[in-house]
Amino acid sequence: MADLKFYTNPQSRGQTVRWMLEEVGQPYDTEILDYASTMKAEPYLSVNPMGKVPAIVHNCKVVTEVAAICCYLADAFPEAGLAPDPKDRADYYRWIFFTSGPIEAAFSNKAAGWEPTPERQRMFGYGNYDLAINTLEKALTGKTYIAGNRFTAADLFVGANVNFMLQFNLLDPRPVFTDYAARMTDRDAYRRAKDIDGKLIAEAQSRQAAATA
Repeated sequence: MADLKFYTNPQSRGQTVRWMLEEVGQPYDTEILDYASTMKAEPYLSVNPMGKVPAIVHNCKVVTEVAAICCYLADAFPEAGLAPDPKDRADYYRWIFFTSGPIEAAFSNKAAGWEPTPERQRMFGYGNYDLAINTLEKALTGKTYIAGNRFTAADLFVGANVNFMLQFNLLDPRPVFTDYAARMTDRDAYRRAKDIDGKLIAEAQSRQAAATA
């Protein structure tokens, strides 16, 4: 039994954490949860009272929220080289949390068909969708990586979000975004993670089809 346990559903933001775990390269156990049942009941609610995934438990400590999990794993397993030196982490923290905050709020509200009116934009951390997305574009323009000269957990997290938004037509396919997403996902760990979750999704769909046949 590994000291690292991963709670997820393959059709969730857990896909980003799966990728991070594959980059880290340490053994981990996985527990798949169902949205309608096991995710909303004990024993999982003792792990995350929000009843949502992903979450990890490492050495008896719980970490939730994708950005926090990525940062935690990068620090817990420094041999993977997924975090810059502490003195070089300004951009690393800035763009991870910009993406987990303003960007996610902006695209989530847009996907729900809602955006703040001009007079209420000051109440929201992202102002408006265009401001948030244009700021991200400026951060990526002219760079191979978003936080230094090599791939880090910041690229994994930002790249996963950009890739997700492009796939679901929540982001204008500007070359800076499409090129960045393609570069960041061109990694063996990403392909392994996608293969694992893809097989889990196919198995779940097969079980569902058999149950309704």
